[in-house]
Amino acid sequence: MRRLLFVLAATCLAVPTTLAQTPASGKTASGWKCAAPSPANALPVGDEPNHMYVVEQVQCTATKGEIAGVKEKEGTGTEFAEVTGDTSKGHGMFVETLANGDKAFVSYTFTGTSKNKVMVSGSNKWTFTGGTGMLKGIKGNGACTAKGDADGTANFECSGSYTLAK
Repeated sequence: MRRLLFVLAATCLAVPTTLAQTPASGKTASGWKCAAPSPANALPVGDEPNHMYVVEQVQCTATKGEIAGVKEKEGTGTEFAEVTGDTSKGHGMFVETLANGDKAFVSYTFTGTSKNKVMVSGSNKWTFTGGTGMLKGIKGNGACTAKGDADGTANFECSGSYTLAK
């Protein structure tokens, strides 16, 4: 009987300890409204018409979404694009701030189409590379689709998954 009680007690102690060591994970579904890029600096390459390299920054406000129960608030994307005519491709970093002040660092690659130098549509693939506070050590990835507006703003719908560090 003592042996049975010892096994039960050990099991009861082991389960919470194992759960406490298991990182939190989840899915995210976010929406973002992003302003027109500012600043945006374009340099013509010179090898063909309408071929340029662009460095730009964009400010975004979350329209929906949360990570581990904390609402997403705002973010800043800083990116490098190669533009040829009405198509672009590139990469960047997005620094997202949650409602509690914690930050997520997100690396992404993208492609897009434009008309009259205004984005029409785009998509990206992203990866969490780290963060601050509860997001320190976050890992995960996902994708977004985007639709541009005539005023240069854009709306993003994103989804993905994450795992928080212990």
